[in-house]
Amino acid sequence: MRAPAEVVPYDERWPDWFDQIRVVLEGLLDGLSYEIEHVGSTAVPGLAAKPIIDIDVVVPSPDEVPAAVAALVSGGYEHQGDLGVAGREAFGLPAEVAQYHHLYVVVDGNKAHRDHVMLRDRLRVDPEALARYAARKRELAPLLLTDRSAYVDGKSALIGELLR
Repeated sequence: MRAPAEVVPYDERWPDWFDQIRVVLEGLLDGLSYEIEHVGSTAVPGLAAKPIIDIDVVVPSPDEVPAAVAALVSGGYEHQGDLGVAGREAFGLPAEVAQYHHLYVVVDGNKAHRDHVMLRDRLRVDPEALARYAARKRELAPLLLTDRSAYVDGKSALIGELLR
């Protein structure tokens, strides 16, 4: 499945998509200690976003990361390491998925987890921050077709500001 390369208006289906993916993940993670959180732009009502569901599988300690990684790999996910973000294990998707998503394993309360949750929660309660972030995403959206890294880098200063 190809990664969506456009920023679209908020879609009321995104929470349902998250729930569908969550059910699959719960089946893979059965017996482990974890929480599953919808993070990223699709978790913020009213925010324009790429139609990609960002998900954190949150484990209570670093000792539990290997078991979560192994469980997800056994379900067809491809472990990609931290992709340059310390404290976050990223995954490529199985061959057959209903909805495109980004999946991460993080430890409860580590920086990667806190950043995801703090940005989501700030955007949910601060209309000015939401408007600024949406405008920045729309401005950068053409880069999604040519340079995804530049799209991500172009948001980082504003994200840093919103997290402070």
